[in-house]
Amino acid sequence: MNDESTRVVRAAYTAETVTVYQAYAWPIAAAAVRAGRFVAPFSRSRMTWIKPSFGWMMYRCGWAAKPGQERVLAIEVSRAGFEWALAHSCLSHYTSEQHASHEAWAAAKADAPVRIQWDPDRSLTGERLERRAIQIGLSGDAIHSYADDWTCSISDVTATVHQVELLVRSGRIADATAALPVEGIYPLTPAIARQIGASSSQPTLANSPGKAP
Repeated sequence: MNDESTRVVRAAYTAETVTVYQAYAWPIAAAAVRAGRFVAPFSRSRMTWIKPSFGWMMYRCGWAAKPGQERVLAIEVSRAGFEWALAHSCLSHYTSEQHASHEAWAAAKADAPVRIQWDPDRSLTGERLERRAIQIGLSGDAIHSYADDWTCSISDVTATVHQVELLVRSGRIADATAALPVEGIYPLTPAIARQIGASSSQPTLANSPGKAP
């Protein structure tokens, strides 16, 4: 099975929102939770990466144990904003299927406010899975929209992270999984699926995303 065949967007989502995860040091996380949106000391001048996969987030932050990643936030963003980000993205690496040349890819990447990266997804036990997990890097207009418009709620889920980690380490994987929101395959328009290099097995919708929120 090649990488392209395993690239589908998985996330916990409702009719209105998508849940993504980020991990920060205490000052940034505490300020964001208090305000219900990202405020200083959150930086808008550097790219920020959002991750829909809880398992991959835990692998990335070491179950909230890595320096500067001690607080894990669950951020509900609007589906309109999430889809706008995907529609205005560029892959972080060149592929001949997506770009006519390395130069065309470099130009597209320089212009795009959103970066897409596909990494091996991880199980709760940290095992590498065959499927890929999407990371979405926001910068420029996208990071301002994320902080000011797309964010519907921000919750500190660090206590849940530690609870789930204890369950995982004690071998209670079913209980750990039950403690988390269910992540399903997120349906995309064909245009967005092509834009992000999703596999042909990604469910698609007939309608197009709306204008930028």
